[in-house]
Amino acid sequence: MATSGKHRILGIIPARWASTRFPGKPLHAIAGKPLVQHVWERCQRCKVLDDVVIATDDSRIEKACIEFGAKVVMTSADHPTGTDRIAEAASALPDVTHVINIQGDEPLIDPELIDQLGEALLADSGISIATAANPLTDDALVSDPNVVKVVLALNGDALYFSRSPLPYRRSESPELQLYRHKGIYAYRRDFLEKFVTWAPSPLELAESLEQLRALENGARIKVLITSDESPGVDTLEQAQQIEALLR
Repeated sequence: MATSGKHRILGIIPARWASTRFPGKPLHAIAGKPLVQHVWERCQRCKVLDDVVIATDDSRIEKACIEFGAKVVMTSADHPTGTDRIAEAASALPDVTHVINIQGDEPLIDPELIDQLGEALLADSGISIATAANPLTDDALVSDPNVVKVVLALNGDALYFSRSPLPYRRSESPELQLYRHKGIYAYRRDFLEKFVTWAPSPLELAESLEQLRALENGARIKVLITSDESPGVDTLEQAQQIEALLR
């Protein structure tokens, strides 16, 4: 864990009980530990994070997290988005300058990727958000609306995110690379506080993708290309697959 000077980077792991597809998911045991504990332990290996907290709205999750040694911030159960939960958790820690939202259902997340996101924000004050993407080569995934695609400018900033196959390939473009977005975000604190005051935007509502609200309001989103393809856990079957990998 880091011990920085004027910058203070906080990792926040959101953990909700009420998942539609997998209620109680954060506490589901994988290889003898709650799912969220695996994520928290990965974060302990990061160099850029000054602290890590788990943000939850459920006392069962709070109790379990305290038992394995994590710091917990209780948040409202009524947040419309995960970003609102992150912003509330950050508001309890006024000395934090940057926030990294680490998905609570990715027990194999690469600590190095988290570090790279934090370093990208610190290196360029013009960036509002840093996020990540994987090269995408599987045409079945390109057309899958559950797989979010991101289109990049030549400087690595995001131009657009979509659930549709993007871009439309009408003709040959030899250097074109398609990318799948990973749902991890690093924010400047001042931008995060501003973001949650904006109304949901037209493109955000159409695609059901929060990051489009940032683009529609003129924010720069830096996208780091990563080979980290750590799978998330959305179903019991996926949890069993992760357990087999860990064992």
